[in-house]
Formats: sequence, structure tokens, C-alpha cells
Amino acid sequence: MAPTARQAHDQAGHGDTVIGWKLDPEQRMELLQQFPPRYPVVVADHVTLRAHASADAMLPEETHGEIVGRADDGQGVEAMVVQIAGSTDRPDGGTYHITWSLADGREANESNDVLKGRRWQSFDLPMPVRLLPARFP
Repeated sequence: MAPTARQAHDQAGHGDTVIGWKLDPEQRMELLQQFPPRYPVVVADHVTLRAHASADAMLPEETHGEIVGRADDGQGVEAMVVQIAGSTDRPDGGTYHITWSLADGREANESNDVLKGRRWQSFDLPMPVRLLPARFP
């Protein structure tokens, strides 16, 4: 049986791998239409559970989430906030999110800084999202 997100995070060890979830490629196209990216570099491909995990870290069991909000620093970083298993809080203290779009020169990891302090706008109606447990470099 696959571990919960919390268990997978806590048992991930240390290494050069990221564990989390990829977006379903078919649904990704629908989501990009539903939420048009604000910046020219479209990312919109994954939710991180844990960075710096071991190469053999177990993947989480969850396969569904909800996009519940959006963060935009107004300077080139846009992220969608995701709720997984009833929470937007990652086990490491961060916020589950999908880096949605970036301006030239900005980096996906900057979404974490934008989301600190819960500076994001909630949606009135959450959008269900299919998540594919994955490991990526």
C-alpha cells in the first residue's frame, strides 16, 4: 500500500530527487484554458511534496486534489494553490501549489516565497484536479 503524503514526505530520506505529483496531461490543457496564464513562460506541470528526496523514496497515495486559489506577485510569478487530503499545508511548512506561469528571468522555486504567509486569493469554487504520483529530477 502506498503511503499518505505525510508518510511519503517523512520517509523520503535525502538525495537529489523530487517527489510529488504530475498533472494529468489531458486535464492540464483544460486547466490552462480555465485559468489562462498571466506570464509568458507556462510551467503548470507538477505539485511538489518533497525536494531533495532519495531516489527510492516511496510515492504518495493521493491521486486527487483541488485548485483552491491563486497567488501572483505582480512581478512575474503566478502559482495555483492546491488542496490535497483536505489541506494546503505541505509537511515541510510550505503550501501545496502548482507554479503556473513565470516572466522571463523568474524561476519556479520562487513560488514558495510568494506563498509564504498565505498571501494568496481563495477561489469561491474549487477546481478538482487529477494528480499522478511521480518522481522527477
